[in-house]
Amino acid sequence: MKKQIILIILSIGLHISGFAQNNEPIDLVKVGDQVPAFSLKSTIHGNTSSDKIKGKVTLISIFATWCGPCQKELATLQSSINNGTIPWSIENKDLEILVVGREHNENELKVYNEKKNFTFPIYPDPSREFTSKFAKQNIPRTYLIDRDGKIIFSSVGFNEEEFNEIVSLINKELKKQ
Repeated sequence: MKKQIILIILSIGLHISGFAQNNEPIDLVKVGDQVPAFSLKSTIHGNTSSDKIKGKVTLISIFATWCGPCQKELATLQSSINNGTIPWSIENKDLEILVVGREHNENELKVYNEKKNFTFPIYPDPSREFTSKFAKQNIPRTYLIDRDGKIIFSSVGFNEEEFNEIVSLINKELKKQ
C-alpha cells in the first residue's frame, strides 16, 4: 500500500513538473510595446507593412475561417463599419484595418470572403509568419495600434464589451492629431 501511494505521489509530481517547465509565453507582444516589424502580401489588396501604417491608427485582427468567435468578431466589425461607429473606408487615410487569416492562403480567403462579403481587406498568413510576431496560439487576436506604432489595446477571444472598448479607443485616437 505504501509503495502505491509513493508511486502515485511521484507520478503526480512528475506530471506537474512537466507543466512547470513549459513556461514559454503565449503572448509575444503586449500593450505598451511597439508593433513588431511585419509585411503582408496580397494580390487582391496589395502589399502592406509596418512601415505603411506609420502615422495611422491601425486595427489588427488575426482569425481563422473555422473559428466561431472569429466569425462573430468579423461580423461585428463589418456591422460597425456599416453603421458608421467605426469610420473606416478605403479612402480613410487615418484608419487602417488589417484582418489576417492565420494559416490561410489567398485563394481560401477569396472563397471565404465571397460568402461573407466583408469590405475590409483580408490578408493571408499561410505559414504564420505574421501571426508568430504577435502570439503563439489562441484566436481571435485583436490589437489596436496608435499613430506612433504603440500597441494600445490587445484582446484574445471575442466579447461585445471588449469590442465596444476597441470602437471607443479607435474613435478617441482618430480625434487626436
